[in-house]
Amino acid sequence: MRPDLDVIASLVPPGARVLDLGCGDGALLEELMRRGNDVLGVEISDDGVLACMARGVPVLQDDIDEGLGDLADDAFDIVIMSLTLQAVRNPALILREMHRVAGRGIVSFPNFGHWRLRAQLAAKGRMPVSPLLPYAWHETPNIRLCSITDFEALAGAEGFRVEQRILLDDGGRPVGGLSERAPNLLAAGVVYLLNR
Repeated sequence: MRPDLDVIASLVPPGARVLDLGCGDGALLEELMRRGNDVLGVEISDDGVLACMARGVPVLQDDIDEGLGDLADDAFDIVIMSLTLQAVRNPALILREMHRVAGRGIVSFPNFGHWRLRAQLAAKGRMPVSPLLPYAWHETPNIRLCSITDFEALAGAEGFRVEQRILLDDGGRPVGGLSERAPNLLAAGVVYLLNR
């Protein structure tokens, strides 16, 4: 699994009912099932749904930008959005829906406020590419670019409180030290554990 998925998996208690929005190939959910969790993925792409099915991961093919109207209030313990928030049209709606269907949420995303991205844009005048953002501007699925500061403001406005924040390096591994002092500038990515 990607290193950031290991971080996310460590935040999920055994036996939790887990919903993963934008679950991709289901690798994280497969690991969580192995750890004794009851899981469900939601994925829009045919390839992702087929990969989940091949892993034996329960998955719904749906567009989360339409909301989660088919899911009951408090149907899950934890909702995960791993590197998905920046690819949706309405992040605030998705956060509200997460809040509705679970008491806790785990969200990870690349930090568009990271100094390397700022430097690439300033020095080259072109949209940056990095290990966490490997796509050229015309090929990227990322449509909502946000920084750590942006996200914390939105999460607070949507009624979430930050229970835990784990800063990530370019490879998706946890970092500390100096990054903790200026996370918006020094962290390449982040994982949040949110509570309502």
